[in-house]
Amino acid sequence: QVQLVESGGGSVQAGGSLRLSCAASGFDFSTYCMGWFRKTPGQGREDLAAISTGGSSTNYADSVKGRFTISRDNAKNTLYLQMDSLKPEDTAMYYCAADKCSIAWRRPAEYSSWGQGTQVTVSS
Repeated sequence: QVQLVESGGGSVQAGGSLRLSCAASGFDFSTYCMGWFRKTPGQGREDLAAISTGGSSTNYADSVKGRFTISRDNAKNTLYLQMDSLKPEDTAMYYCAADKCSIAWRRPAEYSSWGQGTQVTVSS
């Protein structure tokens, strides 16, 4: 059973940085595409970033390109999201997601499994 546990969220001032982590268990992490999406109250899920099984391919939403970096450590079964130059509009609940790779691998908000989320709050 896929289990994903996010950590690293918190409160930060605009311009600051946070690093989110996602500990994965219950499946063969190295064979799954992984990604991050976020959700704000009253809004739908927003794709942020996705990464291929080995990490050689990544994809980013325009809203975070150049500021966020997705990476994975298959030896540690862990996914990361480095978030720099944070803005107040980045305030949201952030979710780690996993799925078998498919043509939709760039859309983590549509993956079949996700964690409980970690809150990120950016103040101006």
